[in-house]
Amino acid sequence: MISVRQLLDRKGRQIFSIAPGDAIRLMAERHVGALLVMEGDTLAGIVSERDYARKVILMGRSSADTPVRDIMSTPVVTVQPETPVEKCMQLMTERRVRHLPVVDDGRVVGMVSIGDLVKAVIAEQQQQIEQLESYIHS
Repeated sequence: MISVRQLLDRKGRQIFSIAPGDAIRLMAERHVGALLVMEGDTLAGIVSERDYARKVILMGRSSADTPVRDIMSTPVVTVQPETPVEKCMQLMTERRVRHLPVVDDGRVVGMVSIGDLVKAVIAEQQQQIEQLESYIHS
């Protein structure tokens, strides 16, 4: 069973975060669906395309006039590097979130998305299939 630490070792630990400011532009530039909202080294919240759609667009608000603090989700659901991928998928399903910040000793060390988790599960299953095929053919 693969852990978040192993997933981050493959994926990388780059984190895209913002202070309260222009979130949707940065998400588009970085090709990501969510940004961490940081106050210094402290995780204050997370803002996603879903937050933007529901709390800005559908409410008839203006992007320029809406602070990130007003639309970010908090408290943030987080995981630790040792958390198994399957547990992350369960959390995402239960909490209806698509991104999980990874926190180690109170410090954000990465973030995983549902896409990252699905890729990891598919890769692990493919490896198991190849091992079984090798075993059968030997």
